[in-house]
Amino acid sequence: MAELDLIDRKIVAELMRDATLPVAQIADRVGLSQTPCWKRIQKLETAGVIEKRVALANPQALGLGLTVFVAIEAPDHGADWRDTFATEVAKLTEIMEVWRMAGEMDYLLRVAVPDMAAYDLLYRRLTDAVPIRNITSHFAMERLRHTTAYPIDTKSW
Repeated sequence: MAELDLIDRKIVAELMRDATLPVAQIADRVGLSQTPCWKRIQKLETAGVIEKRVALANPQALGLGLTVFVAIEAPDHGADWRDTFATEVAKLTEIMEVWRMAGEMDYLLRVAVPDMAAYDLLYRRLTDAVPIRNITSHFAMERLRHTTAYPIDTKSW
């Protein structure tokens, strides 16, 4: 897709804030009528700018009160290990995010579990499934800020 214009950026910003907004309300906020706004939303979805629309849930309310950031150091960087690692972490639904990193760690995982016992079980399943040189767990004590909305410029072109 070509570079996003100001209207597209405003549409994306509105949807990132609240994907349940009716098209009429989004259109009003971005200065379009409903049909052109809906067509732009469809175009943004087709182009992959908008990947999907989801509900954000409270992890505590779901009984997932422990967030752990797990730093992984790989024993090697070959394709076989990477493929096995990717396959195994995809099987572990407690792993919310996996990032391949540059620097001291090779991968950073965000994990959501009910408690320490559940994390220990996940840790054992992961380390049994794939060889790991080093694994370091960082336990979150408090979430001070959280957003899923990317900071896009909606003020100027």
